[in-house]
Amino acid sequence: MASLKKWLDRRRNPWRGAHYDAMKAWKRENAAARLYDYTALPSGGVVFDMGGFKGEWADMVLDQQPDAVIHLFEPHPRFADELRAKFDADERVTVYPVALGSADGEMLISDAGDASSSVADNGEGAPAEVIAVSRFFADRDIPRIDLMKVNIEGGEYDLLPALVSAGVIGRIDRLQVQFHLFEEALMAERDSIRAMLEKTHECVWCYPFVWEEWRLKT
Repeated sequence: MASLKKWLDRRRNPWRGAHYDAMKAWKRENAAARLYDYTALPSGGVVFDMGGFKGEWADMVLDQQPDAVIHLFEPHPRFADELRAKFDADERVTVYPVALGSADGEMLISDAGDASSSVADNGEGAPAEVIAVSRFFADRDIPRIDLMKVNIEGGEYDLLPALVSAGVIGRIDRLQVQFHLFEEALMAERDSIRAMLEKTHECVWCYPFVWEEWRLKT
């Protein structure tokens, strides 16, 4: 049934084929093993988790590099409360109940588990705070980010250009991002952002609209 649903979706929306084809390659090549290999992180490495959800990714990073310092962002009020309770006694993890974006403001974020989004139409949303990238980094001394993971259900189309505009992108050594394909126009949006990233980073592997990784040029 799932295969039939995907086939029908692809027939009606041929542009979704980019995601479906990449997902097949992702599974066939066991690319998750490469995505989740953080053994090369330096001791005390600074890690940004954009889209913390329940904290499993942060746990994975800490399992591989126990001395990592994690800045975890989760704007969904309920998930943020759960994360603060989970990491309350862990000095390695700072939980921010906000999103970073191009400007200060507020957004509505849906309550759809790990698909909760301010971009996709997943039902009614809860208010969540957005802090401008420029203001966040102006208020903090964070000269280098060893690893940033971005999985924010469409918010990447606002966050990544904001990181470039604020001059923060050049501080990020390793960037892992999941672009989401909610509509055909986002294919051009992704291409535009990738062109921005190519000025400072090299794409070391890519499965379009599944996951891709960028490394800072030396």
